[in-house]
Amino acid sequence: MALHSKIYVDKTAMLALLNEQLNTEGRYVCVSRPRRFGKSMAANMIAAYYDRTVDGAALFQGCQIAADAGFDAFRNRFDVLQLNMQEFLSRTSDMTELLRLLQRSVLWDLRQMYPDIALFDEQDVVRSMQDIYQATRRKFVIVIDEWDCIFREYPHDTAAQRGYLDFLRDWLKDKEYVGLAYMTGILPIKKYGTHSALNMFTEYSMENPRNFASFVGFTEDEVEGLCAKYDMDFAECRAWYDGYRFTEAAHIYSPKSVVEAMLSHRYDAYWNSTETYEALKVYIDLNEAGLRDAIVRMMAGASIPIDTTTFQNDMTTFTSADDVMTLLVHLGYLGYDIDCGEVFIPNNEVRREYVTATKHGEEWSVISHTLKASDALLAAVFEKDAAAVAAGVEKAHLETSQIQYNDENALSYTLSLAFYSAWRFYNIVRELPAGKGFADLVFLPRPQHAEKPALVIELKWDKTAQTAIRQIKEKEYAGALVDYAGEVLLVGVSYDKKTRRHEAVIEEWQQ
Repeated sequence: MALHSKIYVDKTAMLALLNEQLNTEGRYVCVSRPRRFGKSMAANMIAAYYDRTVDGAALFQGCQIAADAGFDAFRNRFDVLQLNMQEFLSRTSDMTELLRLLQRSVLWDLRQMYPDIALFDEQDVVRSMQDIYQATRRKFVIVIDEWDCIFREYPHDTAAQRGYLDFLRDWLKDKEYVGLAYMTGILPIKKYGTHSALNMFTEYSMENPRNFASFVGFTEDEVEGLCAKYDMDFAECRAWYDGYRFTEAAHIYSPKSVVEAMLSHRYDAYWNSTETYEALKVYIDLNEAGLRDAIVRMMAGASIPIDTTTFQNDMTTFTSADDVMTLLVHLGYLGYDIDCGEVFIPNNEVRREYVTATKHGEEWSVISHTLKASDALLAAVFEKDAAAVAAGVEKAHLETSQIQYNDENALSYTLSLAFYSAWRFYNIVRELPAGKGFADLVFLPRPQHAEKPALVIELKWDKTAQTAIRQIKEKEYAGALVDYAGEVLLVGVSYDKKTRRHEAVIEEWQQ
């Protein structure tokens, strides 16, 4: 069905990585990604490749894996057990019943496939799979989708969670009948202190997908090809859906959103369309010290350093703001740069979710007021109304006073929030290298919005706005836009710590 879909992006090269881990100590693989990032499609692909009842030669003809030297070595050589844990969870009322139904289902399939093999105990799934392997010498590939749904549906039932982990350990760990065990879900494997039931698995998560990074979502080359095919603006696509970055893949795009945008020929928010904003709000409203300030700064374009090591890989055990933000990484609401140890809001689509989530609730009212006023502030810049710009920044300062406001960096965050509307039209860069120095904020219009002027904004704390304008000119900041042919506005903004007033000056740059 995936191959016959109107848009199919070939990710079969992932099978070559799994082939390297077959029948080795690394045969236990756990891949976690956000929802709608192709987890189930990958599980189906794996099952189709290894299942001995499938004609993989025909199915994978023309795909990347077909050109791999090891394509035929493992293709369709295994018995495949593919399970979706969400289906078992939906049909049962507790963990005991779930595990009973799961084992009965597997045993039924084993008896149907091997009716002539004598089984020592037909009620024991582990012993039955051992008996079948001894008789056939054919190993199993076990593919488990939605493996972590138990931790999402039973978030506080630690007894049920431990029982589930213990079952998986007893079924899979050190079993000679396992050629490959592939699990996929949203969360990494649950931690229970020294209770490491599934420590045989190698994890590839949104924190560190390692050599699986290019399979997390769509790569830049893949998206650029789709944009060319469907006549869609690539720069606009990047602003909407790019932003997940890994050491091995610098630009990873949300696959669901890219596909929907290409098919509908319209850029919009698609990834989260099946969930309400409460999915995010429930976490950013948690009363963890420093969390709200971190969210505000990230909405303004900042990256925040965090420690991911204390996260317990569940959705309820939070001891710090870092734990909450680490969960948001796994849910796809934050990007994570492992090299810098920082989190950030990845793109405009996800940024919109934060705006929606902060529109409701008194605790976010000051932020929502600032964001609502951003359209008027941006319009004032376009009209070169310096007094209105100064008044708008003044209002934003008063409403975002929870941000420490004693230097240019803090002023920059306030301005970024105040100009939130600009994300719709611009790529916004903080401290863009330019000329002989750094421009504090540069707004570069995306090709679809070429009618908008570029903006170079210099911020001054306890100096005049005219000083800011003069610095732009003296340091040749606008030289960074030497290849830009459109209108450029220079915007100087200052804050006087004595009078606590803002000043703005706006000039056109004459290239």
